[in-house]
Amino acid sequence: MAKTFVFKIGSSTLTTSAGKLDLPSLRRIVKEIAAVKNKGDKVIIVSSGAIVCGAEKLSLGKPKTIPEKQAAAAVGQSRLMRQYEKAFESHGLITAQVLMTSDLIHSHEHRTNARNTLNTLLKERVVPIVNENDTVATDEIKIGDNDTLAALTANLVKADTLIILSDVNGFMLAGKLLSEIKEITREIRLAAGQSGTDQGTGGMVTKLAAYKTCRQNKIKMHLINGRQKGLINQLVFGTKKVGTTFWPS
Repeated sequence: MAKTFVFKIGSSTLTTSAGKLDLPSLRRIVKEIAAVKNKGDKVIIVSSGAIVCGAEKLSLGKPKTIPEKQAAAAVGQSRLMRQYEKAFESHGLITAQVLMTSDLIHSHEHRTNARNTLNTLLKERVVPIVNENDTVATDEIKIGDNDTLAALTANLVKADTLIILSDVNGFMLAGKLLSEIKEITREIRLAAGQSGTDQGTGGMVTKLAAYKTCRQNKIKMHLINGRQKGLINQLVFGTKKVGTTFWPS
């Protein structure tokens, strides 16, 4: 029976050390996700990177003000989607852009519409690529970060698994990789700290928040290193245990 996977691709996975879009990394990740899709499973991508793409095009460096970030997002979202479209087309797959707003949280009607749209796209074998509509969102009306958006999306379509791709090997506790987490203990909460990345807005705190949503809705979550080749397929096809598995209740 086909499973539904949501892949969250963080900025740190798609960005070079110079703060530019890492096209080889994007194409490699797409190749691995396409293998999952072409096996018969359903996949949704929640992707960061629009602001980075736009900032690169506009030579903004790292945008600091809300207008700069929104201008970068406006320019960058179409550039990012174009790269995803080209990469997936090479594997015979169609993509669709889906931009969410905080209505996903606050409006039952919006959730229903979003769910119906995503399910229709999945039925048609399309790969939805989801992001928050950063061009119009402000801090007061933002979903917040793409870890949260990915968990909400996974719950929306009743996904089997959320896989978060980051630039770390998994969840570390006292310098050791935890292969699995079954509940959020005080030690785990303290270890999460405030570990944001240079390019993104998230860190381990937001990943634990995503896990809380997944756990409540019986969705398995994994945190793996998106910079390492082959880990997606090793995880999905069960050839190797990688990263940290967050178990649902």
